[in-house]
Amino acid sequence: MFEAFNYPGEPAVRGFLHRAEREADGLVLAHSAGSNCHSPLLVALAEAFRVEGVTVLRCDLPFRQARPHGPPFGSSAMDQAGLRQAIEALRAEVSGRIFLGGHSYGGRMASMLAAESARVADALLLLSYPLHPPRKPQQLRTAHFSGLRTPVFFVHGTRDPLGSISEMESALKLISANTQLFPLENAGHELLGKTNRELTVSAIVKSFIHWSGTLENSA
Repeated sequence: MFEAFNYPGEPAVRGFLHRAEREADGLVLAHSAGSNCHSPLLVALAEAFRVEGVTVLRCDLPFRQARPHGPPFGSSAMDQAGLRQAIEALRAEVSGRIFLGGHSYGGRMASMLAAESARVADALLLLSYPLHPPRKPQQLRTAHFSGLRTPVFFVHGTRDPLGSISEMESALKLISANTQLFPLENAGHELLGKTNRELTVSAIVKSFIHWSGTLENSA
């Protein structure tokens, strides 16, 4: 269902490609600070998107390639460069639009890259955006939101300690581009609970595809 993917360059792109059966759009998916491209969330989403006709590249960020374990330290610029490289690699595989997304830290890197270069992707899929550190709501990670010109689809659990739904709704007002907030009831930062995992993944995928279709129709 998927194949190992290695794209030479600096930084290198390493991960797995879930190739849709028909010519379609593509999505680059990045993992959180404590995970890698084998994250159950990323694997499930990649396969669900593939079934719906979206080719997905789930890849390891440069910090994870350099350090198999542990969080990133001062690697923000390199990780964003890695996402840019992943996008270029995926462009060679698909003929449609390119979406960029990630879970937590991966999503934050995606949004920071898009704030610097609005045309890097056609839309963003941000899963559990880490709005602030746990129990530190005053330390908002939204300084770049006003620079976002790329449409953004946020998926956020109602029990996420890194940002409440009301905090997310306030933060989205800083973004001038089209935004959509998709709350997941009773979900935490990891999004996938012990039950209804397939239904959760399916809801995310179908909602994003519908939303992205409205963007295309309004262009």
